[in-house]
Amino acid sequence: MSRLSQNRTVPAICLFVLLAASRMPAQPQAAISGALREKVDAVVWQALATTGIPSASIAIVEGGAIAYLQAYGDGRIEPHTPALPAMRYSIGSISKQFTAAAMLLLAEQGKLSLDDPVSRFVPGLTRGDEVTIRELLSHTSGYQDYWPQDYVPPFMLRPITATEIVDQWARKPLDFDPETEWQYSNTNFVIAGLIVEKASGEPLLRFLSEHIFAPLEMNSVIDIEQNQLTETDATGYLRYAIGPLRAAPKEGKGWLFAAGELAMPAEDLAKWDISMIKQSVLRPASYVQMETEVVLRNGLGTHYGLGVSVGEQFGRRVIEHGGEVSGFTAHNLVFPDARLAVVVLVNEDSVGASSDIARQISSLLFREADIGKSEDQSREIFRALQQGKINRSLFTDNCNSYFTEQALRDFASSLGPLGAPTEFSQSSRQDRGGMTFRSFVVHFPQRTVALWERIMPDGKIEQYQVGAKE
Repeated sequence: MSRLSQNRTVPAICLFVLLAASRMPAQPQAAISGALREKVDAVVWQALATTGIPSASIAIVEGGAIAYLQAYGDGRIEPHTPALPAMRYSIGSISKQFTAAAMLLLAEQGKLSLDDPVSRFVPGLTRGDEVTIRELLSHTSGYQDYWPQDYVPPFMLRPITATEIVDQWARKPLDFDPETEWQYSNTNFVIAGLIVEKASGEPLLRFLSEHIFAPLEMNSVIDIEQNQLTETDATGYLRYAIGPLRAAPKEGKGWLFAAGELAMPAEDLAKWDISMIKQSVLRPASYVQMETEVVLRNGLGTHYGLGVSVGEQFGRRVIEHGGEVSGFTAHNLVFPDARLAVVVLVNEDSVGASSDIARQISSLLFREADIGKSEDQSREIFRALQQGKINRSLFTDNCNSYFTEQALRDFASSLGPLGAPTEFSQSSRQDRGGMTFRSFVVHFPQRTVALWERIMPDGKIEQYQVGAKE
């Protein structure tokens, strides 16, 4: 696995007075609850403590808007500089989805087709008349990966051009026939970057800036091939075995072209995620192509679309990618249908912390959303039962048979006099017998009662009971 590979699911100094506020988030457009913020912070600080990563910078999107920005730990060890949300981190292979988006934009403009052979734009490649642009973007082309190592080999400390990479690795025999296997290859995206430049008539980064970064106000993005990260950004580190952190070497100029060249703050990547949720950069049909799993000739799915992994997590559709270059790892999770995304950037390579943190935060977000929705419905049902009323459309036939006229009178006579609850909160959740079991505690000024319910997969309530709190 190369440092650019998504398969490793791992990944200005401002005024001095601001350093003291390094643990304070930038102002988001929306805000997560205080309780959730504490849980998120605890997850990240725990990861720093257990893994020893120097820092992590995160962004959370909820409801299609940035809800939380925060940085933790040390952006630089020497001189000691606390991490700030405005610091840029290299995002590694998450860059690939921007190259894929550029290709889709060019297809929308009629300048190419995803089913064009690569030979139309880059002649002389092995079986270039057969391999298509779509196969490049989906890692099904057969072109050999130029960087499968998880470190920077000596030859990669020297500068190189994209054409030289292509000449050395894309003129070899293919590792497999096109569309017969899925195999991650950075070489695919170097070729793709060259195609973007030839089809658009301008450098890749200029095209990305004009059509993506500027419109989305991603104002801090840089190409680390052309511009080094500065002392105002995070510094990348590595470890030998379990030794101390060491400054990571920088790849030679040219090795990251179109495959892992971008660096940005977590906030800028979150703006891109919002555009994916709102489908504001590409046409809807292009997002469908980007986010649809590519299937091999034998019918097997690849769990990959065009520049992104596709799948399901927490019962929701997810678009994701990891990133890793020397000194940095990153992970980006986008749940388009839930209008939620999580960005985690880390300044140490060869660690899985960014992926672990992203998934733990996502779990917290969905758990809170699930609890909030279930509490709202259960509270409304409880309030109606206090008045002897029931919305029978919410319940299964079995549960409706439980709520006889006598039952409704007893619910009203025993619960109604208690008045409005002072607190109504979910205390547990578990799955059993194909149903979801939830229990609640309902507090009143003079008494506390317990409530428990069982929910069918279609959302209908199979059981809703109230009793004395033991």
